[in-house]
Amino acid sequence: MRKIAVTLDRRTVDDLDRWVREGKYPNRSRALQSAIDLLSARDRRTRLVRELAKLDTREEKRLAEEGLDGTWPEY
Repeated sequence: MRKIAVTLDRRTVDDLDRWVREGKYPNRSRALQSAIDLLSARDRRTRLVRELAKLDTREEKRLAEEGLDGTWPEY
Protein backbone atom coordinates (compact mmCIF):
# COMPACT_ATOMS: atom_id res chain seq x y z
CA MET A 1 0.00 0.00 0.00
CA ARG A 2 1.08 3.57 -0.66
CA LYS A 3 -0.07 6.73 1.05
CA ILE A 4 -1.08 9.76 -0.98
CA ALA A 5 -2.42 13.19 -0.13
CA VAL A 6 -5.87 14.04 -1.49
CA THR A 7 -7.75 17.33 -1.49
CA LEU A 8 -11.53 16.97 -1.30
CA ASP A 9 -14.36 19.41 -0.93
CA ARG A 10 -16.15 19.63 2.40
CA ARG A 11 -19.27 17.84 1.16
CA THR A 12 -17.24 14.82 0.06
CA VAL A 13 -15.43 14.65 3.39
CA ASP A 14 -18.78 14.88 5.19
CA ASP A 15 -20.05 11.95 3.10
CA LEU A 16 -16.92 9.93 3.87
CA ASP A 17 -17.26 10.59 7.58
CA ARG A 18 -20.96 9.67 7.54
CA TRP A 19 -20.24 6.36 5.77
CA VAL A 20 -17.59 5.56 8.37
CA ARG A 21 -19.95 6.48 11.24
CA GLU A 22 -22.69 4.32 9.72
CA GLY A 23 -20.26 1.41 9.51
CA LYS A 24 -20.30 1.14 5.72
CA TYR A 25 -16.51 1.43 5.74
CA PRO A 26 -13.98 1.02 8.53
CA ASN A 27 -12.24 4.29 7.64
CA ARG A 28 -11.93 7.02 5.01
CA SER A 29 -9.14 5.23 3.19
CA ARG A 30 -11.23 2.12 2.64
CA ALA A 31 -14.15 4.21 1.37
CA LEU A 32 -11.92 6.00 -1.13
CA GLN A 33 -10.30 2.70 -2.17
CA SER A 34 -13.75 1.24 -2.81
CA ALA A 35 -14.71 4.23 -4.98
CA ILE A 36 -11.51 3.94 -7.01
CA ASP A 37 -12.03 0.19 -7.44
CA LEU A 38 -15.54 0.82 -8.80
CA LEU A 39 -14.29 3.44 -11.26
CA SER A 40 -11.47 1.17 -12.38
CA ALA A 41 -13.83 -1.75 -12.99
CA ARG A 42 -16.19 0.47 -14.98
CA ASP A 43 -13.27 1.74 -17.05
CA ARG A 44 -12.19 -1.81 -17.89
CA ARG A 45 -15.75 -2.73 -18.96
CA THR A 46 -16.14 0.27 -21.24
CA ARG A 47 -12.67 0.24 -22.81
CA LEU A 48 -13.69 -2.14 -25.60
CA VAL A 49 -16.68 0.04 -26.50
CA ARG A 50 -14.47 3.13 -26.68
CA GLU A 51 -11.94 1.36 -28.88
CA LEU A 52 -14.60 -0.01 -31.21
CA ALA A 53 -16.01 3.48 -31.66
CA LYS A 54 -12.66 4.51 -33.16
CA LEU A 55 -12.92 2.00 -36.01
CA ASP A 56 -13.72 3.12 -39.54
CA THR A 57 -16.46 0.63 -40.46
CA ARG A 58 -16.05 1.15 -44.21
CA GLU A 59 -12.33 0.44 -44.01
CA GLU A 60 -12.90 -2.60 -41.79
CA LYS A 61 -15.45 -3.98 -44.27
CA ARG A 62 -13.07 -3.37 -47.17
CA LEU A 63 -10.27 -5.19 -45.37
CA ALA A 64 -12.57 -8.09 -44.45
CA GLU A 65 -13.67 -8.53 -48.06
CA GLU A 66 -10.23 -8.07 -49.57
CA GLY A 67 -9.22 -11.07 -51.62
CA LEU A 68 -12.58 -12.82 -51.36
CA ASP A 69 -13.85 -14.16 -54.66
CA GLY A 70 -16.74 -16.21 -53.34
CA THR A 71 -14.81 -19.49 -52.99
CA TRP A 72 -13.39 -21.16 -49.93
CA PRO A 73 -9.83 -22.48 -49.87
CA GLU A 74 -9.32 -26.25 -49.59
CA TYR A 75 -8.01 -27.59 -46.31
